[in-house]
Amino acid sequence: MRRPIVAGNWKMNGTQSEAAALIEGIRSGLADVKNAEVVVCPPFTLISLVAAALDGSGISYGAQNLNVYDAGAYTGEVSGPMLRDLGCTYVIVGHSERRALYGESDDVVAEKFRAAQQHGLVPILCVGETLEQRVDNDTETVIARQLDAVVDTVGIEAFGQAVIAYEPVWAIGTGMTATPEQAQAVHQFIRDKLAALDGAIADGLRLQYGGSVKGANAQGLFGQPDIDGGLIGGASLHAEEFLNVCRAG
Repeated sequence: MRRPIVAGNWKMNGTQSEAAALIEGIRSGLADVKNAEVVVCPPFTLISLVAAALDGSGISYGAQNLNVYDAGAYTGEVSGPMLRDLGCTYVIVGHSERRALYGESDDVVAEKFRAAQQHGLVPILCVGETLEQRVDNDTETVIARQLDAVVDTVGIEAFGQAVIAYEPVWAIGTGMTATPEQAQAVHQFIRDKLAALDGAIADGLRLQYGGSVKGANAQGLFGQPDIDGGLIGGASLHAEEFLNVCRAG
């Protein structure tokens, strides 16, 4: 039985005082979260503060990005060993904003996936299509290409220690959300594609949905057979709204 996982991606948001208040609010309502594993992914500057504030809570934490290299002359970058040194469990790789705004190719994302696992981090691999690609019926082609790049780099076995987040680009931060049936269809495609390589790994792999998930629509999405939680953006910045999503897991 796959345990649901709800991860909050704070993106480039939060001061120290705001982060402390947000974590306090999440912790105060955590008793009502019965099933889901809860994860928060703050900006790099807040990881140490969040780690201390989460101590003993059972909530995991991670980062939003990492460099493919362990160390070196890469100004402004953060590596896998640095994240492990901070106690991170998870790291997001291949988010559509990294792909679109910073030009990360499928091959770069695959190398980041590899770098994460080399240092004991669990990658949350983001895949998804743009609105134009969906209209052109290219959703499965795009996602297959994104998955193939990682499988070709690390092998199917690596997905035994990973999470995949399907995030339709057209639904991120737009208020638009895939219907539960639309989301389920893509999640089933992902699981079936990986099952063709290794059925046991595909069956155990947790697949998240991301794209304007809120407390009001989380239950319908998470109730689908191949959706195992969510990667949450804006709603994760509000404790009660994030908790409502977690309670749906």
